[in-house]
Amino acid sequence: QRQLVESGGGSVQPGGSLRLSCQISLSRDISVCMAWVRQTPGLDREVVASIYRSGASPYYADPVKGRFTISQDVKETTMYLDMNNLRPSDSGVYYCAAAPGCFTRLRASTYTYWGQGTQVNVSA
Repeated sequence: QRQLVESGGGSVQPGGSLRLSCQISLSRDISVCMAWVRQTPGLDREVVASIYRSGASPYYADPVKGRFTISQDVKETTMYLDMNNLRPSDSGVYYCAAAPGCFTRLRASTYTYWGQGTQVNVSA
């Protein structure tokens, strides 16, 4: 079975909202650090938001601050990304990712476990 499974992507008009979910079945010791990472064609992968598996210490990339919220459920088995006031530049494939450590949580290369991705398209 897949150990990181994303859902919730889709197409939305600018200004709209989406909620992405990631179901986590990885053992806790190898998923201490969690993130949503966006892949845009022609660009490097970018960590959009990060959070500890415990739900502590959420972080957001500057372009999404104030618009996106990353969170964990109380059982620490589901990670969410609530996206509001979406812009076309938010478009891309969003991956749920995990790593055993959080020393460099803002670098996509930190993450060693990846889901299959879910597509987000923001356009008029």
